[in-house]
Amino acid sequence: MMTKDQIEINLRQYCGTEQYWTNDVLCFSYTDGVKEMWEMCEAYWLLTTISSYRRKEQFQIWELKKTGTSAVLTMKEDSDEPVLVRQKIEYTDFPLDEIKLYLIDGVLLLTSEY
Repeated sequence: MMTKDQIEINLRQYCGTEQYWTNDVLCFSYTDGVKEMWEMCEAYWLLTTISSYRRKEQFQIWELKKTGTSAVLTMKEDSDEPVLVRQKIEYTDFPLDEIKLYLIDGVLLLTSEY
């Protein structure tokens, strides 16, 4: 697995996508940047967790924030809106301290791809 710094540098390069990815498990498509993130971080579980909520809001902000080896995953409709989803994750080896993803009209993307 890559180091935290290597992953962050790599993810910053994404400012669009060449392809939208899909599979039979997720209820949304995702971008090249999201695909790279879950491969580098070995975090397909994060996508399946987001998908499991099947929210109907057209614009969703998903944030994973780590504290030690646990984390909290939240979802809001916008930055200054209340949290609509909160899930505590008892253990994770996710390499980043936090990540923010947007789910817009059925496509999950890195914030830099917005």
